[in-house]
Amino acid sequence: MQNNLKIGVLFSRLRVEEKWILSSLESSGVNYDRLDDREITFDLEHPQPWRQYDAVLERSISYTSGLYALRLLNSFGVPTVNSAAVAEICGDKLATSARLSHAGVPQPHVATAFTPEAALQAIESFGYPVVLKPVTGSWGRLLAKVNDREAAEALLEHKATLGSVQHSIFYIQEYIQKPGRDIRAIVIGGRVLTAIYRNAQHWITNTARGGGGELCPVTPEIEGLCLRAAHAVGGGVLGIDLIEHPEKGLLVNEVNHTTEFHTAQPLSGVDIAGEIVTYTLEVARKGMSPAHSKEEVC
Repeated sequence: MQNNLKIGVLFSRLRVEEKWILSSLESSGVNYDRLDDREITFDLEHPQPWRQYDAVLERSISYTSGLYALRLLNSFGVPTVNSAAVAEICGDKLATSARLSHAGVPQPHVATAFTPEAALQAIESFGYPVVLKPVTGSWGRLLAKVNDREAAEALLEHKATLGSVQHSIFYIQEYIQKPGRDIRAIVIGGRVLTAIYRNAQHWITNTARGGGGELCPVTPEIEGLCLRAAHAVGGGVLGIDLIEHPEKGLLVNEVNHTTEFHTAQPLSGVDIAGEIVTYTLEVARKGMSPAHSKEEVC
């Protein structure tokens, strides 16, 4: 019985998605706690307080704090949505690309380098324009379309001078002339719930950057590609971004493990928050999250 289960919801701030999730928990009569990641602490010698939860749903805005919380919870034996293993892959664009490549999932051409000199060689081999991305980050931040060698040299110098982890790995992706949109699909537990087009005049189409939404039919091609991508990264609750390449067709651009759905839920009429709650309860009842191993440690 779900009334005997206790769920934790880890969050940074209550966005509309988290409000929908909490409302669904309440209407379902689920016993749950709100866990603000700005206030919680983990005592490694006293993990017992965390073991009161049959599962924890992670909705942190910070990739780093969310990932370390998941690592600790999984090491304590607490199932999570998503698991630390899935979060670690999806939160790192290079790790995601490597998994997709290994699984044979079509994606844009990607190269990486560790010095500005090697990065410039890779960019020149691609031909202009190319896209430079940080390996971690969301909402379309710190993306750069590089149109020529002078711009490449300047951007690479700036990134090398900044010197942070975000800028020390050069993630280079082919630039794709999109038809003014991309596709965001919501996958939960091996099912593609819905998909939307994200439309924009700008080459970055994230709704967080002002892109508009429009319902996208879930074709067999979209469904099959999304399920392959979800399987490649370990499954769970995922937002999968697709690009329509003019020659290659649909490609997987990114996979998100704490996906936003403030546009997809009202557009589609699908209760995505409710589906996330249902899936979290299933994980709690099973006592193990996807891709979670008892041997996983921090």
